[in-house]
Amino acid sequence: MKTTFAGAINHGLRRALEDDPKVVLMGEDIGRLGGVFRVTDTLQKDFGNNRVIDTPLAESGIVGTAFGMALRGLRPVCEIQFDGFVYPAFDQIVSQVAKIHFRTGGKVVAPITIRIPFGGGIGSVEHHSESPEAYFAHTAGLRVVSPSNPADAYLMIRQAVALDDPVIFFEPKRRYWDKTEVDFDRLDRDGGLPLDQARVCASGEDATIVAYGGTVATALTAADIAASEGHSIEVIDLRSLSPIDFDTIETSVRKTGRLIVVHEAPVFAGLGAEIAARITERCFYQLESPVLRVGGFDVPYPPAKLERHHLPDPDRILDAVDRTLAA
Repeated sequence: MKTTFAGAINHGLRRALEDDPKVVLMGEDIGRLGGVFRVTDTLQKDFGNNRVIDTPLAESGIVGTAFGMALRGLRPVCEIQFDGFVYPAFDQIVSQVAKIHFRTGGKVVAPITIRIPFGGGIGSVEHHSESPEAYFAHTAGLRVVSPSNPADAYLMIRQAVALDDPVIFFEPKRRYWDKTEVDFDRLDRDGGLPLDQARVCASGEDATIVAYGGTVATALTAADIAASEGHSIEVIDLRSLSPIDFDTIETSVRKTGRLIVVHEAPVFAGLGAEIAARITERCFYQLESPVLRVGGFDVPYPPAKLERHHLPDPDRILDAVDRTLAA
């Protein structure tokens, strides 16, 4: 069926609720309203308010309650309404949820999925367009993932909910309305890629671009433009931000000799820095030029009228392509 990115997540959550009575959804306005982005639309009507729970406006309380529910054998899926609202829950996530498995010597698990719409591109006000993924990727004990398309959104939310590990599930909000054909039954039957494996979206020979979430489509657009100019660019959708599938990136870079990492978060101390350092270690003798990073600037997220200057666009990516090919 043809579905949007948001609709694919809704379908994945619906099947998770159908398959496992221990799965519960919780968050601000996710029930009767269906969430700000309508990702959970109709789920409370179909499964009841004991399984799709409207919570108070208290992110620390949402995640803290979910943690207690997980310790009692449930599989809670929390929605944080916007990326900038996750910080009140940060202590619960990094001090409790991420550490309980290690703290108990593997005897206790916390199968919690925390959904966070993230990134910019929708003209939002302050606190509604953050990219906080590096905070969580830096925290041992958490899996951090971000799908870039409806098929992966469906597959990865199902995989995340089924895991015994806590998962931070970053949803690029500017892609919620992207629509494509998705064969849900085939994905269930075949299983798709593992949650922690990257995907090569476009093959190329001259340079590699690594992106994730909302920037994958931007990178593919840049690769198409580069192709019209005679350059062959390989694009990798990272999918998992922790752990990172460095093997797939390494294989590509050994072929192309060049790497550009793209993300919306500020370049300073972002995921691109870790990828650049690790690939430089692994591919030092194969690299034809330094690893380049294209990302947000080291400023608080700008007002909506200025965000198009802040976010990576095809022109900024193509500038990096030109620089790496000229080196």
